[in-house]
Amino acid sequence: MKNLKQRLKQGETLNGCWLNLGSSLTAEIVGHSGFDWVLIDLEHGAGSEKDVLYQLQALENTAAGVIVRVESSESQRIHRVLDMGAEGIMCPKVHNPEEAQKVVHGLHYPPHGGRGVAKMVRATGFAQNFNQYYAEARDTILGVVQIETVEVLNHLDEVAALDGVDVLFIGPADLSMELGIFGQFDHPRFKEALQETVNAAQKAGKSTGILFFNPDDYKRYHDLGIRLIACGADATFVADGARALASKLDAFRK
Repeated sequence: MKNLKQRLKQGETLNGCWLNLGSSLTAEIVGHSGFDWVLIDLEHGAGSEKDVLYQLQALENTAAGVIVRVESSESQRIHRVLDMGAEGIMCPKVHNPEEAQKVVHGLHYPPHGGRGVAKMVRATGFAQNFNQYYAEARDTILGVVQIETVEVLNHLDEVAALDGVDVLFIGPADLSMELGIFGQFDHPRFKEALQETVNAAQKAGKSTGILFFNPDDYKRYHDLGIRLIACGADATFVADGARALASKLDAFRK
């Protein structure tokens, strides 16, 4: 574990990015590049749960902590990636406190949740470290719910107050689409939703997160109090680098 949860509790800003190619090689390259954390994307990414295992193995000896975005709040999806050794779980499109509680239920062992017990898994060193893992799990596993719907904006205080919800993570694309202002991140209603989310998280002693693709937006979101910051993805890094080089070579040819 890379102590993401405790570092956020201490007020640290953690910089990260998305991994959506499903590749253990790009995961390892990104993991060694200086990010505090990375997110393996099972919602929209190209990889499967099997690919998550290889990416976790590739990232183990890097400085980056690993969060996995699961497809839904179903407990089985959460259990599997935690057993593989993920440090945190992100769940998309949480609509209300009941759905957020379902996420928490899958994150933690009884009596704090309903996570099934399996000792012979990678997260516990294949049974060698189960007692330590069990004792520390509540303090180390990061629970992240995504704020992407109009409905959840009416329940921010309730969601943030749940024990086990550590981060309210804003999904700008989905949230702006739900608000009817897709991509208009300077729109007053989008800015209001951002501020409402940050306020609810701070009131509950929790953190806020966001993903963006223009590094110039960093100060704007950091100044709002957002501390789990993601910028870019392995796919965009490859695409941007390839296009830039091809364009440069093309200019020489002309």
